[in-house]
Amino acid sequence: MTFALLLELCHHVQNHSDAVKSGAWSQGKDFCFWNHPLKELDGKTLGVIGFGRIGQQVAKIAAAFGMKVIAFDRNKNNQPESANFKWSDLEYLLMESDVISLHCPLFAETKEIINKSTLRKMKKTAFIINTSRGPLIAEEDLAQALNDELIAGAALDVLSVEPPSNDNPLMKAKNCIITPHISWATREAREKLMHIAVGNVKAFINSEPVNVVV
Repeated sequence: MTFALLLELCHHVQNHSDAVKSGAWSQGKDFCFWNHPLKELDGKTLGVIGFGRIGQQVAKIAAAFGMKVIAFDRNKNNQPESANFKWSDLEYLLMESDVISLHCPLFAETKEIINKSTLRKMKKTAFIINTSRGPLIAEEDLAQALNDELIAGAALDVLSVEPPSNDNPLMKAKNCIITPHISWATREAREKLMHIAVGNVKAFINSEPVNVVV
């Protein structure tokens, strides 16, 4: 889902499909056209905030696209640095990333980690992706940054209040994609969740509890 959102920001697939169906291509004189700037991911830097299991999987996919990855996590794991992966502090990540993807849990210290101050440190060409928790972002600050073109775009699968109110400032923000919390909602993912829940119950009944929260 992270890359579905990112690729839509890069290539505006739906917008171009709608333009073709409205006759824009048929009326053109060239063999192709585009109505938005198009971006490649190869050579770009992905900054991952929260480098747990999901963040690490996102980094693997980024590597397949030829991206460099820098990661920030308050609790570093044993991921070794390499030519295409570096650990980073938050400030460096904000300044150097072409794309920032949020994969951290919601704690007091991560609430609104993306805010007016951190947004001003990002590149004007940068994108931000959030498939984690809505309150990681100060939504009014992000909307203002998008409308003032302080950053290039955002794609969000989560918001601070769900379902959102119609007056959420991101609803009318420039170059902001919002999907209705569907990252988890494939049939396959829901089947896995059911199997995990059943397995947890069986393990508890057998006095062998797993996934215990202490």
